[in-house]
Amino acid sequence: MKFLCDAMLGALAKWLRAAGHDARYAREGTDVSDAHLVRVAMKEGRVLLTSDRGFLERKAIRDGEAALLLVPHAPVEKQLRLVVERFGLERRPSRCMECNGELEAVPSGAVLNLVPPKVAEARESFFRCEGCGRVFWYGSHWARIGARLDRVFGRSSKVGA
Repeated sequence: MKFLCDAMLGALAKWLRAAGHDARYAREGTDVSDAHLVRVAMKEGRVLLTSDRGFLERKAIRDGEAALLLVPHAPVEKQLRLVVERFGLERRPSRCMECNGELEAVPSGAVLNLVPPKVAEARESFFRCEGCGRVFWYGSHWARIGARLDRVFGRSSKVGA
């Protein structure tokens, strides 16, 4: 399942990515009009996630040509739980928080020049985004991210970057 989050749901898009789900985000500086977002969702087979009830007036939404879920203004954890429960999502290995690309495990030697020296000394596992090349690793922040995902998905398991 793939998602398209409107401009008001950038944090939700990042948390869906952390949970391993393909979540595009309509950002400032791009066409974020309702009509454009509906076209993108239809073309790419994405569920449009929005807090804007105005989308319900779009013909493609009314006719069922495009899937939409209205997400209330709420803390991001509550929004994420709503999407997870509505679509029966499972937790997967994380995606890139920047570009939504898939992450691949890479040996530490392949990223030594891309991470701070102390990180290279302290960590053995690294992941590189196949889309933008950004490098990730299990840092101190991962415990907080994992704990939130565990609360939402209702289990306590460590799933890859």
